[in-house]
Amino acid sequence: MTDRVTPLVTNPASPRGRVLVVDDEPANIEFLNHVLSTEEHITFLASSDARAVAERLDELAPDLIILDLMMPDYDGFRFMERLQEWLPAGDYVPVLIVTGDATADARRRALAAGAADYLLKPLSPAEVRLRVRNLLHTRLLHSQLREHNCRLEERVQERTMALERARHETLDRLARAAEFRDDQTGQHTQRVGQLAGRLAQTLGLPPDQVDLLRRAAPLHDIGKIAVSDTILLKAGPLTTGERAAMERHTTIGARILTGGEDPLLRLAEEIALTHHECWDGTGYPRRLKGEAIPLSGRIVKVADVFDSLTHVRPYKRAWTTREALAELRGGAGRKFDCRVVEALLHIAPQVAVLTGALLSESEPGQVAV
Repeated sequence: MTDRVTPLVTNPASPRGRVLVVDDEPANIEFLNHVLSTEEHITFLASSDARAVAERLDELAPDLIILDLMMPDYDGFRFMERLQEWLPAGDYVPVLIVTGDATADARRRALAAGAADYLLKPLSPAEVRLRVRNLLHTRLLHSQLREHNCRLEERVQERTMALERARHETLDRLARAAEFRDDQTGQHTQRVGQLAGRLAQTLGLPPDQVDLLRRAAPLHDIGKIAVSDTILLKAGPLTTGERAAMERHTTIGARILTGGEDPLLRLAEEIALTHHECWDGTGYPRRLKGEAIPLSGRIVKVADVFDSLTHVRPYKRAWTTREALAELRGGAGRKFDCRVVEALLHIAPQVAVLTGALLSESEPGQVAV
């Protein structure tokens, strides 16, 4: 009786025809070897030690297992349990039971445990060959179908990623189109998105929420599409009516983005609607106050105001970084959430890189809260 896996017949050119025989009787192994030796494209492996084989399934990688049920210490049922544990999800290796147990209970248990077929000893050589051919063919078809499904899944994933990139690019261009009218560089939306992401990260938001906010924030002013150029580009103070028209860009932007099921669009809608609310309730459009303002809106408000202050607009010069930080610090607790302003002051040196401004007027320690 052998105690190791022994290659009796090998054919390296046919890796899909690896037949593993597990039987405690060497005579049965020799018989099966003789029967299958006339079959082409088969690699024949055999062992009388079921326990040892069960621990080497990765190495052996069988395409078909011919298994005896009645073996000492480690019977066929226990082997099939181990086989099911080893099989990767979605994979299939047929098991052909060869046994002298003709009882209905043994057959039922074997098939319930995962056996594909059941033969009673003494074996017919012709029947063994037919069953082995059929089961190997089934295994081959299953493997081909699995590979085909994997390729389809990869193509679906690639297509989904391409669509996602196209969608993000469309939203990005839409945000730039709205902003380009009063920002000739068209970079304001991108800087606000990057700064909002940095603020969210500093505030301890999870990475996935940080990334989502970074991508949604550039759409904060999408409603400006509906604002007249005479108002948007006006160099002087706005009249009461003009200011009301300007303020409507928040609700218009929210309506443009509403109704989407995508988390990015839902967050962008929330930001568009709330990024002009003030901590003390004096903002617009709903005069929300304090924690009633979504955190996303509070973060984007600080990022938006800081970037607007430090860059030229039709109605103002570009403030220095120091002036802008002082303005935001002075408005903390009134216009702005104190925590978000503190986060901005904490990352002030890095903000200089994001905005293109310089912090040479003060040392990093002088701008920290």
